[in-house]
Amino acid sequence: MALCGWWLIHFLVFTSCSAHDFFTSIGHMTDLLFTEKDLVTSLKDYIRAEESKLEQIKKWADKLDVLSAAATQDPEGFLGHPVNAFKLMKRLNTEWAELESLVLTDVSDVFISNLTIQRQYFPNDDDQTGAAKALMRLQDTYQLDTNAISTGELPGVTLTVDDCYDLGKVAYSEADYYHTELWMAQALRQLDQGETSRAVDAVTVLDYLSYSVYQQGELERALEFTRRLLDLDPTHQRANGNLKYFEYQLAKQKKVEKVEEKEEDSKVRQRRESKDDYLTERKKYEQLCRGQGVKLTPRRQSRLYCRYYDNNRHPRYVIGPVKQEDEWDSPHIVRYHDIVSEKDLEKVKELAKPRLRRATISNPVTGVLETAHYRISKSAWLGAYEHPVVDKINQLIEDVTGLNVKTAEDLQVANYGLGGQYEPHFDFGRKDEPDAFEELGTGNRIATWLLYMTDVQAGGATVFTDIGAAVKPKKESDYSRHHGNQPEARTDRI
Repeated sequence: MALCGWWLIHFLVFTSCSAHDFFTSIGHMTDLLFTEKDLVTSLKDYIRAEESKLEQIKKWADKLDVLSAAATQDPEGFLGHPVNAFKLMKRLNTEWAELESLVLTDVSDVFISNLTIQRQYFPNDDDQTGAAKALMRLQDTYQLDTNAISTGELPGVTLTVDDCYDLGKVAYSEADYYHTELWMAQALRQLDQGETSRAVDAVTVLDYLSYSVYQQGELERALEFTRRLLDLDPTHQRANGNLKYFEYQLAKQKKVEKVEEKEEDSKVRQRRESKDDYLTERKKYEQLCRGQGVKLTPRRQSRLYCRYYDNNRHPRYVIGPVKQEDEWDSPHIVRYHDIVSEKDLEKVKELAKPRLRRATISNPVTGVLETAHYRISKSAWLGAYEHPVVDKINQLIEDVTGLNVKTAEDLQVANYGLGGQYEPHFDFGRKDEPDAFEELGTGNRIATWLLYMTDVQAGGATVFTDIGAAVKPKKESDYSRHHGNQPEARTDRI
């Protein structure tokens, strides 16, 4: 852009000179000296702009070089951090496009050609939105504070004002005013602390804040944010209109509240409080994922043991029994430690990765497999015939549990990714779902075996909402349970 401007000035100067015969007058030539001085100033501005542009590109490259070097050493560990995953989506969908625009002001055919080719594989707006929503889902499930996430207490990764603002905008576009408020408030907090932004100012953030809290019924706070906005920009048209509207609505609300207070008796208040305190299954699920509300008393805990297990002197385990640990007493849930090798786990991942697709659930009415918003993961199915390692794991399950795997389904490999979850559900078909697994031709499910292939820093438990149990993931360990009438749920690591 600076180069284009410089050539435009250069062309105009010489056209003017030709038209007015500057060479015939020292006075006119003196004017050309000042014109040249202006041109030199413009040229220096152009040079500074180019240097600044190159410096920006260099800083970007250096930052990404360090980041990618660290990330590729442990991709799963790096992407296991939800903020890392969100920022990766944002960089590839938004920031690389900005860099492309910057570089396009110069001739960089090789880079642009490469970037253009690679961009077809980049995340799109939906991916960035999905990553933002996943981060907010984790925020809710684990009751994470926006300031703790943004300032790196999660740990280690920080969010800029622009990041917080973008998260708030995603929530706003989904009419999720609760999260809009949380992330816009965090953006405002960081602006108040002196952080600068290339894209947003306090007026814009306050505009979102006032509307989001209004949508949640908090008129007084909406007024507070609106007045603060008008202190910064008294001419803001929408804020001036909102101010009058909010003041009118607040006065109206106070009159209604006075009438309701007179009419409301203590029994009505008690019923409302009881309703507010009711712990829904969703709340139980989230509590258990956080490690809260686990219903295992010290006395029951004392009855759980670790042991070496040979499955009634099974030939494979008489000499080398497996490590078995009780996770829960009733229903009986057990974990087996160090049962599958690292080499075999990596092979399973290698086989599954090219096939990972959005996971499906069986429609309880139609029996048809379909995607659902409450199951957010990708999965792949591996048959025993596809590789010896799959057959090896199937045989291991049969030997350890004593169950016949001939009628078992193929090995399902699941990757829960960012903010992945599987909300409370039954693995088996209940009485009102007689055709749930008809297409498999194997009858109903009687047991589940889970093999954890990665460790997590926090979260990721499989929980059982009715009995109040939570089984935490541990790499190279497995847990097994026979199905009773118990729903389970899984959440992503954080």
